[in-house]
Amino acid sequence: MVSRVLLVDDDAAVREALAQTLELADLEPLVAGSFIEAKDHIGAGFEGVVLSDIRMPGRDGFFLLDHTLKADPELPVILLTGEGDIPMAVDAMKRGAFGFLEKPCASSELLPVLERALKTRALVLENRRLKAQLESGDPAARMIFGRSEQSQALRRQVRQVAATGAEVLVTGAPGAGISKVAEVIHLSSRQAQRPFVKRASAGLAVAGLENAFQEALGGSLYLDEISQLPGDTQFALAERLEGRPGARLIAGSARLLDEAVAAGRFNHDLFYRLDVMRVHIPALKERPEDIPVMFRQYVAQAAEQAGLSAPEVSPEVVAGLMARDWPGNARALMSAAMRFVLSGGRDEAEEPSDLGLVEQMGQIEKSLLAAALRRHEGRAGAAAEGLKLPRKTFYDKLAKHGLKPEEFR
Repeated sequence: MVSRVLLVDDDAAVREALAQTLELADLEPLVAGSFIEAKDHIGAGFEGVVLSDIRMPGRDGFFLLDHTLKADPELPVILLTGEGDIPMAVDAMKRGAFGFLEKPCASSELLPVLERALKTRALVLENRRLKAQLESGDPAARMIFGRSEQSQALRRQVRQVAATGAEVLVTGAPGAGISKVAEVIHLSSRQAQRPFVKRASAGLAVAGLENAFQEALGGSLYLDEISQLPGDTQFALAERLEGRPGARLIAGSARLLDEAVAAGRFNHDLFYRLDVMRVHIPALKERPEDIPVMFRQYVAQAAEQAGLSAPEVSPEVVAGLMARDWPGNARALMSAAMRFVLSGGRDEAEEPSDLGLVEQMGQIEKSLLAAALRRHEGRAGAAAEGLKLPRKTFYDKLAKHGLKPEEFR
């Protein structure tokens, strides 16, 4: 959350009093006594808002307003006015000021205006970040969301696998986004400008497989849920891969193929060929810290598709999201984001719950502890270090939530 306020006033006493008010409200004041002192902080990347007096020696608040809006038309500027400056302040609003307040102003008047401005700024910066990511030349960064260690590792693995040109098996829980990761592998490869062809494996005959390879010539062929590929088509595929297939094969499966091989339902030669290059997508329950990041991305996408403004994702909404298990993974989270946007930001993103805030926060804490244990394969010391918790505190929390490290090994 953006919390920085560039405070510009030539009166040292007023400046000090306002700065103290901001600090007591958990905001971060950045003080300046003139435009000259303030100007180096003003720019498109400034993560905050501007609060400035109008009447200052030399270059006044109007000059600062014009300078700020040239640097970034979406950087909120709130002006402080004296008793006789109201007509000037109204003129400033016409010229693009976010708001104005009459001095001296009580904190009950100042803080709500600053809060609105800071929320506006945070949304602007987040939308810009998303747009920059979408326009970047790295498909993995652009299309695979999340900031957790697992998400970063997934992006690295996708880039490495994409560069090899070999067949790939993409696995993950239902709804994890297997076909999306397959497309990212294609877009990150040397064949990115060539066709990316998708086919469902269920009921795909040998002739259909041959046609799909021809359509994907020079590019990539993605077979969804390859465990359902008919036996004769599996055999034909294994044989084709032994020669020159003409297109790169990317297979997806939400089922355990090694079990299907052991049961005789899947061609072992084909499995071992695919299993050389495997990319596994971690479930959301293994990386709950990614849920807020992914949800905000999906909200931005849904809002753009629907032609609507993206609603604010409040801390209460985030708490509700993280208290859920999300067995449907990314697909379910995406659906929740679409409902959230279409409802105008009402509580449709959250499951109805009778739990209070303490209980919801407890669920979030439990999910983060379990994810850390899962990530470190039940090694409690490593998990505690990863969460930056003292060991005793970590073990106390495990006991509180009934979690046992050995269950994650």
